[in-house]
Amino acid sequence: MIFQSQSSTSAASPVTPRAAPPQLDGTAVEGHYDELRDAAGKLRPHYEPVISDLQKRDVAGVKRLADTARRLLAERGVTFNIYDAKGLDTPWQMDPVPFVISAREWEGIEKALIQRATLLNAILTDSYGPQQLIKDGSMPAAMVLAQPSYIRACHGIKVPGNKPLQVYGADIVRALDGQWWVISDRTQIPTGSGYALENRLITSRLLPEVFRDARVRRLAGFFRQMQQSLAALAPRPVEEPRVVLLTPGPYNETYFEQAYLARYLGYTLVEGEDLTVRDDRVYQKTLNGLEPVDVILRRVDDDFCDPLELRNDSMLGVPGLVRAVRAGNVALANSLGSGLVEAPAMMAFLPSLSRKLLGEDLLMPSVATWWCGQENPKAEVEKNIERLVIKNAFKVRGREINFGEHLTAAERAALIERMRFAPDRWAAQEKISFSTAPVWDDGHLVHKPVSVRVYLVATQDGYMVMPGGLTRVAAKTDSSVVSMQKGGTTKDTWVLSDGPVDNVTLLSNTSTPVELRRTGHNLGSRVANHLYWLGRYAERAESSARLLRSTLLRCSPESGMSETPLLLPLLEALKKLTVLDDVTDVAALASQQEQLEARLLEAIFDPDHPSSVRSCVAHIQRIGVLLRDRISIDTWRIISQLGDAWDTYESTPSVTPMADALNVLTRIILELASFHGLAKENMTRAQGWMFLDIGHRLERTVYICELLRAGLRSADAENPSLLEAILEVGDSTITYRNRYSLLPQLAAVYDLLMLDELNPRGLRFQFERIRQQFEHLPHEQKSALLTPAMRIFLENSTRLQLCDPTELARVEHGAWSQSQVDRLLTQLIDAMPQLNDALTASYFAHSTISSSDASPAAETATT
Repeated sequence: MIFQSQSSTSAASPVTPRAAPPQLDGTAVEGHYDELRDAAGKLRPHYEPVISDLQKRDVAGVKRLADTARRLLAERGVTFNIYDAKGLDTPWQMDPVPFVISAREWEGIEKALIQRATLLNAILTDSYGPQQLIKDGSMPAAMVLAQPSYIRACHGIKVPGNKPLQVYGADIVRALDGQWWVISDRTQIPTGSGYALENRLITSRLLPEVFRDARVRRLAGFFRQMQQSLAALAPRPVEEPRVVLLTPGPYNETYFEQAYLARYLGYTLVEGEDLTVRDDRVYQKTLNGLEPVDVILRRVDDDFCDPLELRNDSMLGVPGLVRAVRAGNVALANSLGSGLVEAPAMMAFLPSLSRKLLGEDLLMPSVATWWCGQENPKAEVEKNIERLVIKNAFKVRGREINFGEHLTAAERAALIERMRFAPDRWAAQEKISFSTAPVWDDGHLVHKPVSVRVYLVATQDGYMVMPGGLTRVAAKTDSSVVSMQKGGTTKDTWVLSDGPVDNVTLLSNTSTPVELRRTGHNLGSRVANHLYWLGRYAERAESSARLLRSTLLRCSPESGMSETPLLLPLLEALKKLTVLDDVTDVAALASQQEQLEARLLEAIFDPDHPSSVRSCVAHIQRIGVLLRDRISIDTWRIISQLGDAWDTYESTPSVTPMADALNVLTRIILELASFHGLAKENMTRAQGWMFLDIGHRLERTVYICELLRAGLRSADAENPSLLEAILEVGDSTITYRNRYSLLPQLAAVYDLLMLDELNPRGLRFQFERIRQQFEHLPHEQKSALLTPAMRIFLENSTRLQLCDPTELARVEHGAWSQSQVDRLLTQLIDAMPQLNDALTASYFAHSTISSSDASPAAETATT
């Protein structure tokens, strides 16, 4: 299917022809159901609003839709991790043309999937309970006891509301005859609902009029029900149970979605290290101590959730989690072991189990499935292997899928031999030709196979279906697999309504009184730690860039050796800060122009250099990924754009690399200034801001001290040109000139950069800001005695205030290293690692429970 332009203007007409609206032409792919047109080639009624809107645009207009979708997704930082050469943070792909389902058709899909979720939930309840289905022969024992997904440690555990399947996802496709089929069940960790929501937000912005006029059902009601259902699982009778979303971490393929859902639902995103089990209860590590967790919405696979009772090499789970679940002190969604019923082999028994447990046939059939652990099905599979899809019967890592039609005779024979060796490990399924839908591809509308993942959430009375879902599109028209890992794309899924659409939001009922607050839940220790180091690395990158820029400006070949004495202190500071590592003699380096330039470029661009500017930026971006649910979209954009400087430098190399390096450093400085500006103006002055600012100030203190000490120990310490360079690195040149209108003098420069509490680049200012933040930290407020961190801080702050920079004027030339100022700078440099360690011990590691939850009475309080 392509766009074709028509022109009604003759060649002799003096009027410039206007691009005609596009016309849809072409036929569906043979052997596939056409979602757009019926057998007679007539446009299906539910697609008419979308196609009518597209026909009002020319080809360039539809291309602008696709380009806008890509831009919006990039601005919002929507990514998907692909484990190949593309690496992490692959941009999410979304087609601007939605997949449309009529109201009448959706009614049947909804009923069928509610029935299926109810059935799978009943099977799970029996499998981890009385196991009556095995006892009466309704299901082979191997379907439960031989499965790797069966968690024996969870047998007999009571599940809140008898709903082990709290959230369910079903992959459905339409076959050539128009019948919908379920090709896979997602019962352990149904991923993608967050991406479906993101697709909806983008598409509704691209096509606002047609979205409204077509009466597309909203998604917010589904997520509101999810909030209510998860809150109802809480074992404690509290008004606001603490619900967290447990993530495997930023290297998981759907980490963006996890962070996005946590933010959207108002949950705390946690990793396994953020949680701990004490006395069979799960606690989250926060700055105030340990606080109880009631419900865990998990994205960690079953066997990785508890290294004590499940997989002992797991670094993703929480030791003791199974004990806490068994004790009934925490609820998991979905329950451990829920992956049992998503095994392909299970589909072979669902029709009979539905009749037994529900007394009715499946309303939507599963793709025809044969389990080779039974003799007759195994014989059928061997006989018809060329028409079937052979796969692992149960969930295993590195799942194997073989399309019989694509195998040679020898390969089929070899596969049959493997199946005969362990027949119970194999299952076969009928191959279904997926329906095709219109997709915008390289200037044309083409037909590509699609599948839809639909989501359900448990309610008090049954299940609720999301009125939409995640439509996935195959990478090629003739593809047999629909997969994002294999280059597929996605669509928004529009479910139309016959009547007015309810405008449901996640906002609470406005008639319910709300308790006014100035803070949210206590900040998690891991998040505080990340914010602290985000502040440190941001300042480290900026300060290194400023110091390197000043150094590069003074090592120009035109200046010859005249600038060498002024370079030495700057190089010495870079050496002490490990930006120039393995340099034993800075004077020798300064005398070798080419080697010096090479080392400076390495300190800027080398990604393997641990202290290079590029490495610091990489750390900033890595921490930014870890804080996706905690930082604003604008802040994320700034962090993402930091890497563009390297891409520009490498894609357009210049014959003057030093000039390019200066441009890159200036760009990094300006972008980091934008980051600091956003943090200063947009972040609430809560615990997260405090640790970001403390890290920022502590790192700046180190850089200022090293710079001043290197300058003070130079033989040219009083040289106005050197002092000018120090002021330049300290971004204080204008302030100095406004105050003194003199050439820089030693005492005045050190007073400005050390003791001036009004100078944001001065040491005194850094200590004053750290003091202000310390006063609001929880341990500092509660402790009757000075904490180790506060003791270190006060001791060195007092030394700084008592320092007299005018004493420098009385020091004999050449004796700067014995001065009071030099000793102070050395003491401050040595104290900063001690202060860092004290902060880490006080706030990022825990051995006590939060005082707010230490007593039984606290269990009924609002968290």
